[in-house]
Amino acid sequence: MKIAIHPAEGTFSDRWITYCEQEQIPYKIVDCYKGNIIQQLEDCTALMWHFHHASARATLFAKQLLYSVAASGKKVFPDFNTVWHFDDKVGQKYLLEAIGAPLVPSFVFYTREEALAWITSTSFPKVFKLRSGSSSNNVLLVRSKEQAVSLVNKAFGKGFSQYNAWPNFKERLRKFKHGKASLGNVSKGFIRLFYTTEFAKVAGRENGYVYFQEFIANNDCDIRIIVVDEKAFAIKRMVRENDFRASGSGSILYDKALFDLETVKVALDVTRQLNAQCLAYDFVYKNGNPLIVEISYGYDNKAYDACQGYWDKNFNWHEGQFVSQNWMVDQMKG
Repeated sequence: MKIAIHPAEGTFSDRWITYCEQEQIPYKIVDCYKGNIIQQLEDCTALMWHFHHASARATLFAKQLLYSVAASGKKVFPDFNTVWHFDDKVGQKYLLEAIGAPLVPSFVFYTREEALAWITSTSFPKVFKLRSGSSSNNVLLVRSKEQAVSLVNKAFGKGFSQYNAWPNFKERLRKFKHGKASLGNVSKGFIRLFYTTEFAKVAGRENGYVYFQEFIANNDCDIRIIVVDEKAFAIKRMVRENDFRASGSGSILYDKALFDLETVKVALDVTRQLNAQCLAYDFVYKNGNPLIVEISYGYDNKAYDACQGYWDKNFNWHEGQFVSQNWMVDQMKG
């Protein structure tokens, strides 16, 4: 057994490598961006690559490479069931509806006419989203029919850039004021007002569809539950000041008493239904019932280090620190 790992600073790979060295698990550093990557993997039984949705290069071929390696009989992380829907909120809508998961009611339209007809018959506010984006990027609270019509016309016209410069700059300023971002980070956001990201250039504009979700009122937070190898852990993310979005706020609570076991059960059950290696769930609540907003296979390393423990598949609580990335490596063994 030998595990191939594509390294990238700040990703899961740092911890994968550390764990392999500590446990004397055979591993090999590979470069998935080289044309001979298949040859690099000849003496390996598994490939692990934590790629980011905003990487212009990775979005071109990461999933295709992983699926191809899996077709050869090798294990991969993330595998197909874990990652095909990554950074695709429309795909997630169909997937979660198909298995009867408790999804926030979601609506997608592929013609202007259908979207406009729906607008005349529904109520507001609604939440507008693009298929891709994390940390609440490309997410708007639509308060009126007029605003919705404007978004629909744009969706079926010139479309939307994958990088929304002005809101991104304001978010950097907000974090800077709260001591959660550097002046250099703010300066980078200012430059982005005039020069877009490489990812936005490669990805092009989003158009030809429009996607809305119900706005679930009276939530001052969301609950993020992550399941890895049938183990679950959670954080509570408070919404931004004068906003409705919690993802990316940086305001996080960890007390075990904050988390409802029924929500943990939903996350474990859905992950089991999807046969996924690792999934992160964003939950909000309506009348006390948990609803899934969206899912992802990736998450920030450090944000979860303060978790007080985790639940196993039988909902037993295991107190103390843990490294969830180690469980990913364990799935590649054998």
